[in-house]
Amino acid sequence: MAAIRSSDDDARLVVSVITGLLDELRPHGHPTVTLDSDLERDLALDSLALAELLARLDDARGTRMSTTLLGTATTPRDLLVDPTSAASPPTVVPPPSATAPLTPAPVRPPGADGPRPTDLPTLLDSLDWHLATHPDRPHLRLLDETAPVELTYAELHDQALAVAHGLRRRGAETGDSIALMLPTGRDYFVAFLGVLLAGCTAVPIYPPDRPSRIGEHLQRQRHILDNARATVLITVPEGRSLARLMRTHVASLRHVCTAEELASTDGDPMPLRRAGPDDVALVQYTSGSTGAPKGVVLSHRDLVVNIDAMAQVIRATPEDVFVSWLPLYHDMGLIGAWLGSLHVGMRLVSMPPQDFLVRPAAWLQAITDHGGTLAASPNFGYELCLRRVTDEQMDGLDLSTWRLAFNGAEAVGPDTLRRFADRFGPVGLRPEALAPVYGLAEAAVGLAFPPVGRPPIIDRISRDRLVRGGVAEPVPDGATGPDVLELAACGQPLPGYAIRVVDRAGSALPDRTQGRIQFTGPSATRGYLRNDEATRRLRDGEWLDTGDLGYLADGDIVITGRVKDLIIRAGRNLHPQELEQVIGAVDGVRAGCVAAFGVGDAERGTERLVVVAETRETDPGAREAIRSGIVDAAVDVVETPPDEIVLVGPGTVPKTSSGKLRRAETARRYTDGLLDQPVRAAWVQLARFGWGGLPRAVRGLIARLREALHAAWARLLVVGVVVPLAVMVVLLPGHRLRWRLVRRVLRALVPLMGTPIEADGAALPAPPAVIVANHASWLDGLVLSAHLEGGVRFVVGEVLRDKPIEGFVLRRLGAVFVERHDREQGVADVAALSEMLDGRSYLVAFPEGGLDSTVGLRPFRLGAFSVAATAGVPVVPIAIRGSRWVLPPHTTHLRRGTIHLEVGAPILPAGSGWSATLQLRDAARAHIALHCGETDLG
Repeated sequence: MAAIRSSDDDARLVVSVITGLLDELRPHGHPTVTLDSDLERDLALDSLALAELLARLDDARGTRMSTTLLGTATTPRDLLVDPTSAASPPTVVPPPSATAPLTPAPVRPPGADGPRPTDLPTLLDSLDWHLATHPDRPHLRLLDETAPVELTYAELHDQALAVAHGLRRRGAETGDSIALMLPTGRDYFVAFLGVLLAGCTAVPIYPPDRPSRIGEHLQRQRHILDNARATVLITVPEGRSLARLMRTHVASLRHVCTAEELASTDGDPMPLRRAGPDDVALVQYTSGSTGAPKGVVLSHRDLVVNIDAMAQVIRATPEDVFVSWLPLYHDMGLIGAWLGSLHVGMRLVSMPPQDFLVRPAAWLQAITDHGGTLAASPNFGYELCLRRVTDEQMDGLDLSTWRLAFNGAEAVGPDTLRRFADRFGPVGLRPEALAPVYGLAEAAVGLAFPPVGRPPIIDRISRDRLVRGGVAEPVPDGATGPDVLELAACGQPLPGYAIRVVDRAGSALPDRTQGRIQFTGPSATRGYLRNDEATRRLRDGEWLDTGDLGYLADGDIVITGRVKDLIIRAGRNLHPQELEQVIGAVDGVRAGCVAAFGVGDAERGTERLVVVAETRETDPGAREAIRSGIVDAAVDVVETPPDEIVLVGPGTVPKTSSGKLRRAETARRYTDGLLDQPVRAAWVQLARFGWGGLPRAVRGLIARLREALHAAWARLLVVGVVVPLAVMVVLLPGHRLRWRLVRRVLRALVPLMGTPIEADGAALPAPPAVIVANHASWLDGLVLSAHLEGGVRFVVGEVLRDKPIEGFVLRRLGAVFVERHDREQGVADVAALSEMLDGRSYLVAFPEGGLDSTVGLRPFRLGAFSVAATAGVPVVPIAIRGSRWVLPPHTTHLRRGTIHLEVGAPILPAGSGWSATLQLRDAARAHIALHCGETDLG
């Protein structure tokens, strides 16, 4: 016999046996087992499962462990046998075969002494790994005008955890949408992560930027909040007064608060449910450049697989430093910069976007000061550096550490790439660092990246051939003139992703032929939130339509424009981006504030080309010169003058939160004659917005009043009927007589309370049988009592046994009390229940245990199924749907609503042991999960 000679050997054995048990209990996934996992809280092992675990450890070791462990063990560490382990039982010597066939399982978190694991399924798992390996390592360095703030992984987690508990105290349920209207800064990082830790879904929206547009801002955010059905809005103190106006427009919104208020809430920690890989982590609303924002649904898995693919291509390591000015409400800043850094373990240096916009040299200086290796920006950011960074500011720069400068989120300017490389090459920037990339929210963020170390590829093609025939025909080297069109290649699909270009019929096109760009990949969104029509338009079989036009060239994707922005004029397809760029360079025109679009012309059978350009010039002569310059620029580029030129004041051309032109909105305003409409004062816009929500607020008030009256009526019925019924139960002799009275009274009472019961499914077998149901409300017991015929014995937690009134009434109704906290007694109670089954009554149990505010089907305890397997009687599963809505847990506010019961067919046990118990549980759970209308959390 070979003894276990080290604690490591026995630790691997214990973890391996527990993992094997969990594989049987939860074959679709379970937490990673460590020696410090809590057996009940983390691994959800009830008393029967713990008893089975001890038996398996005895078999594996060839010994008998102390039975006191059933009641005292709290973690796997308590089950070790090595004498060097604290509070261990005596050393035992297992037979030689006890450990040989077992695959060693990790004792510490995966990769605790090595590189980061590559199979972490969620960002929270990544955070757990960081906390286990280097909790005090700095993760975030936040730059502002006062003093930098640094957060370690542990500090970030602890502050976010406080926000998570604050959300739960305010009634946030698992899966609720929580909106964040915060500027880039510490509160955003903490609040976003707090939302994920609470098991909720984050909905980033951008805060108001200009007071002059506050009305429009609120209108757009109202659409997002309403579509997301946000229950909580986290914002800055100054934003609460504006955000509260939203509550008159958004029925779901219950709380408006700050991150500090959430984190400082007193009280005991609230239970948090860990999100799984397929749970929704984020709803990223598209910028709305071509219409109303659409909510892209992204799961935890979507985020991780997209980040992993990008990290693989760019060869990211924990030694990288990402320096970002990008706003966190934009996917490039949120996912690409921060969440990517969190997952990989990089350090993120974050600066407020406004600091960059005012002084772009600060971004380059931060790269210099912190040895930044990665940074990203839309094309306009690089242009801003070219225009604003002075020679004096360049003197202190060293960009030699900058290995990848991503350029994406909008059209990439080939000339911008060239000029940026030339201007900043003398301070260490390598040309191959410039990386045009392509991505979109529907893929999480990234879709195509160039190979590391490759300088940008500029494709020079014939503009005329592209416009007239859709063919990207290369021009000879050295060719110049207006027919030469330059476009930047934006890289190749990420590993696991594919890109194709199709025509209007959906057929794939050959290389260098322009068409609609489609993609497929592991992080492709499941669709747009509550927008079935847009989701249908998005999908083409397994492919998703990006809405972009482009072509493939030698494996690279080249973007030519947006499908909706294409202008069809006299048989030519005109792309507005290049036209807007050259018009923006005309003297007197505000660069980046030009919109070109087509307007249908029925008489001519084509589209009229309209250009809207912002200018500060008011002198008629100067404005006429600007018009002439625009005409000349348009003729040079597209060989045709605009049909109409509209000059407007600064701030007139609408843009998205990320600075993209909203051409469709500009065209609508032009068509409706609203471009020259004067901007109203902010207080007028706020008043109009508030007044517009008044009808909805009145309707909501009436609905709440009706709900309150109904709840009061229901309480009156309970007091007037249920209390006398309890007295009658106490006085009447005989179990059957008491239940007959209870059943008749409840069946008459339920319709009066506005909660009718509808039952479908199989007929109940004759007793004895064990009936199991999900448990989401105090009503569940009453509903089953009203529905079931014959004798009934409810299995009730011991907590009610000693209550003077409830306990006495339940005993008169034949309830059986079981111990849920004393494990040894719990096992004994299960054994006793098997002997109580007889041919006169059903045993009814809620295997989820007591009530919980967590929305979803919780893990099942095994007791009821063990009773049925031991006694050889069938299990009848009943799915209850609607009771949580009618009466949520821990409230007394009863709503109107129908409660549905779906009775499953009887399930006979296939034996009497552990396998039969699991077979009964799994079959019953499958029926209940299918019909209860809630997410399966098991």
